[in-house]
Amino acid sequence: MEWLIDLLQPGQTSLASTVLLYSFVIFTGIYLGKIKFFGISLGVTFVLFVGILMGHLHYTVQDDTLHFLREFGLILFIFSIGMQVGPGFFSSFKDGGIKLNMLALIGIGLNVVLMVGMYFLQPYLGGASTISEMVGVMSGAVTNTPGLGAAQQTILQIMPDQQDQAYVFSQQMSMGYAAAYPLGVIGIIVAMLIIKKLYKIDVDEEIRHVEEDKAQSQLKPHVVTFEVTNDLISGLTIAKMHTLISCNFVISRVQKPDGSITIPKASTVLDMHDMLLVVISQQDEEVFKRFLGPVVKKDWDNDAENDPNHSHVVSRRILVTKSEYNGKKLGEMRLRMGYKLNVTRISRAGMDLLPSSNLRLQIGDRLTVVGKEEDINRLADRLGNSMKRLDQPNLITMFIGIFLGIIVGSIPLKFPGMSVPMRLGLAGGPLVVAILISCYGHKYHLVTYTSSASNLLLREIGICLFLASVGIAAGANFASTVFTPTGALWVGMGFLITLIPLLVVGIIARGKYKINYLSIMGLMSGGYTDPPALAYGNKVAGNDAPAVAYSTVYPLTMFMRVIVAQLIILFFCS
Repeated sequence: MEWLIDLLQPGQTSLASTVLLYSFVIFTGIYLGKIKFFGISLGVTFVLFVGILMGHLHYTVQDDTLHFLREFGLILFIFSIGMQVGPGFFSSFKDGGIKLNMLALIGIGLNVVLMVGMYFLQPYLGGASTISEMVGVMSGAVTNTPGLGAAQQTILQIMPDQQDQAYVFSQQMSMGYAAAYPLGVIGIIVAMLIIKKLYKIDVDEEIRHVEEDKAQSQLKPHVVTFEVTNDLISGLTIAKMHTLISCNFVISRVQKPDGSITIPKASTVLDMHDMLLVVISQQDEEVFKRFLGPVVKKDWDNDAENDPNHSHVVSRRILVTKSEYNGKKLGEMRLRMGYKLNVTRISRAGMDLLPSSNLRLQIGDRLTVVGKEEDINRLADRLGNSMKRLDQPNLITMFIGIFLGIIVGSIPLKFPGMSVPMRLGLAGGPLVVAILISCYGHKYHLVTYTSSASNLLLREIGICLFLASVGIAAGANFASTVFTPTGALWVGMGFLITLIPLLVVGIIARGKYKINYLSIMGLMSGGYTDPPALAYGNKVAGNDAPAVAYSTVYPLTMFMRVIVAQLIILFFCS
């Protein structure tokens, strides 16, 4: 049994001991992270605390190995986040998203102001924390691990000749982060409850408003049947209708008075009492009522079966899985002429889009097409329509992105007043490149589709490696630093950094802009990139309103948290 004792005893740094240590820290942290305290769980972040415990018990890892696993884990985590949020990054600035993102930016600004203010005021409070410790406290207070990683990586970059000192500063950040994080999660929920009490909000009433807004949504494709009763329309072609009606629409099927159902073409002539199945935006329904005639209820599938001409028109979904169609415009497919099919909508990343000739297809798109079954089958063979293809990870795109991200992150950016050039680093570079690739990679025939499960697996592996490394490195001096008056001061300052900006943002959101409380909960969770708080908001709401607001502000917030943490280190330490 001596071999087992040697393998498990503290101080061992062999490859086998290192793998065992990381495995233990990660699986124990994930398991304990599922335990709920007052309905809240810390999730994967508990890996950090298990790592700290093992470091406190004198379990160590070779420095080079620890640094590699920490930085590589951070790269995987950041890149996966960029690929996830990238498709919605630029669209999140549209319409109401601008307001929510501006409120999130106000929160980030207040976090920084409070942290810097406390840094200068702490001598009067009996503290003497370094700026690196305060950055760690702020990162924990806003529950943002990538910001912590970016700041740690930056301080190692700007002190190339003082790596031992830079390593100490990095550990100080980790301890500040760990001290502030637990109350950071709780503080977000406390802020939600205070806003609810302050404005005497009835959650059931807020839910009712959300449901009413959903029913009147103008963003999703709206499928409706019209009967042609306007004699001025009789004799016009569908091509002519497109010149008369400026809004975007698709006529999926036409039923003639004799009961025959056809797939319309641009040259199809409309007659009185034709039935048209039209896909439009809901706000355009009134326009079509006035132009065509009344809305009627109709079971198209049943009528197709009873079609006297036996046209057997059906509706099916086809999955785009062949890479040669990635980035191809829908109009270039010539589906009406070549296949006698109509595309009525396209589902992408959980959203339904109205088809247009300039819309570019992406791997993973689901096309809803209408036509004869044999024609649909021909198109399905052409586009792939294979779930197995989507199960294969696109490692080429991933490592091209990481390769470019490291290069972009290493570009020196000189700013006035800074003696050391700023670099986006191993956190910011991959994040920027991942966002750009996920948005525009299809134009260069890069397959950016990644299944949710694959993205989540990559992200969780990355964050677990990072948190385990941070915890093991910080554990040796954690207890002697945190369980002291200084540590108590970190906890208190962190809670204020968490709570005050959230209350200010919540008051502005509700008092000035009258934003729905469910969206405010999502705004607060997304502004602090905190999934446990979002889970609480979703439980209260019982719908996806908090998640929509969360996803609206999350991309910009994540980007800014990473950049701001680096800028603070550069400003104070360069």
